[in-house]
Amino acid sequence: MGRGPVGEPAIIKYVNNSLASVDDVSNTDGSMILIKTLTASSDSALNFVNGTSDVVLDSTYPIYKFVYTSIHSEEDDRQFQVGFRDGGSNYDATKTTTYFYSYHDEGGTSTGLTYYTTGDLAQSTSAQPLSYSSGNGNDESLSGEMWLFSPSSTTYVKHFMATNNVYHQADFSQQRFVAGYCNVTAAIDGVQFSMSSGDIDAGTIKLYGIKDS
Repeated sequence: MGRGPVGEPAIIKYVNNSLASVDDVSNTDGSMILIKTLTASSDSALNFVNGTSDVVLDSTYPIYKFVYTSIHSEEDDRQFQVGFRDGGSNYDATKTTTYFYSYHDEGGTSTGLTYYTTGDLAQSTSAQPLSYSSGNGNDESLSGEMWLFSPSSTTYVKHFMATNNVYHQADFSQQRFVAGYCNVTAAIDGVQFSMSSGDIDAGTIKLYGIKDS
């Protein structure tokens, strides 16, 4: 990954459907710009708050992307989840969402694709599950990404969508898909990632801004 001038973030660009670093910071059409990296070390939550610790989450970019890698839960059989802040101090913006997943066990005996009503929300202020039943074994983790669109809008709802693959605590590979919107007119100025119980033992989350193409 390339680095920009001192004090500026790296610039990543789509090239032939893949990511590559670019050195010409003036050529930023369609670029992904790394804003912030947080690394978990037995943390109860990882928070990205606009204007805090060099985090940008405002009208600077129309699209933001969070990439979470090798998220390892402290406790077994826990859900990785996200909450959104709409100007207050709590991550409880009202959400309506949809959720489905596919699965396949290591023994090759159990497969499926299902809508998951336990994972969706209907005008709820609760945290949105991104994965369920992640294991805390030494080799178990989850990785994925979440997109957030126009979080600074004070006219429209704020859409988001996420997908990840999780090493289920019962030795399944599960790919989970979540999408929905924060049904608020206030701007979303903070995003919080956490586990349903216990800490995020390890892993990284990167926040990127994506410029207009």
